[in-house]
Amino acid sequence: MTVYATLDSPLGELLLVGEESATAKGGTALVSLSMPGQKGAAVVRDGWRRAPGAFEEIARQLRAYFDGELTRFDIEYAPGTGTDFQRQVWAELDSIPYGATTSYGEIARRIGASSVKVRAVGTAIGRNPALVVRPCHRVIGSDGTLKGYAGGLERKERLLGLEGALVAAPGNPGSPAVPHAPR
Repeated sequence: MTVYATLDSPLGELLLVGEESATAKGGTALVSLSMPGQKGAAVVRDGWRRAPGAFEEIARQLRAYFDGELTRFDIEYAPGTGTDFQRQVWAELDSIPYGATTSYGEIARRIGASSVKVRAVGTAIGRNPALVVRPCHRVIGSDGTLKGYAGGLERKERLLGLEGALVAAPGNPGSPAVPHAPR
């Protein structure tokens, strides 16, 4: 059965969607986590059951993350979401450490995709249904600039700032923050 809940966060009200699971920590495998105005955000459908209690463990982890107390999520994702290629890219996202960034090209290299597949990697990252917990916000352009984020670049910058992955532009503390060099 598909269950959902909402959670207030510094990014706005998050919509958590999951499937009941006997093996998941807290009893719910996450299908998606989306935010207001997100490109491709989940929408509550008929037949879904509102179940805030089903997401207690996920909500606890999210609160700890936003409070700066959690650097790695321990969440089971629902099986069957995405193509094999997308799941391969998403698994690579999970390996990017807290506070670090990497480039789309580096993700392509890590999964053994040719340089012509960088765009496909970007598309797969853009279709990540679990924003924040599957850290696609840690992927930036090869030139070190912030590139697309389904939740908006302002939220991407906010998440990277929370993780300490942004530094003020040299010699201009009032200028926009920029990501550390890709790793």
